[in-house]
Amino acid sequence: MASKRVDVTDELIEAIREAADILTGKAQPARVWPAPADVDVRAIRRKLGLTQSTFAARFGFSLSAVREWEQGRRRPEQAARTLLLVIARDPDIVVKALTAA
Repeated sequence: MASKRVDVTDELIEAIREAADILTGKAQPARVWPAPADVDVRAIRRKLGLTQSTFAARFGFSLSAVREWEQGRRRPEQAARTLLLVIARDPDIVVKALTAA
């Protein structure tokens, strides 16, 4: 039996709608998962074997942001820390989501 192909785009759109409902108070979140307090951007990038430039381009960050994060001059915002956590755990799913858009 063939498995049904999951359209990531539809899932992302539904997730955005759900997030909007939560932010406007129309719905309550099922669970709250706080963003990690800190992420080691350099370690994530090196684990993937990417240059700063390639890492930035692949995941939609500016090269200057990646440099600043790695040098400790800036801390990634909450959303960026969350995305970096996902990249660390499953970079292919992030690439798949970004290329499906």
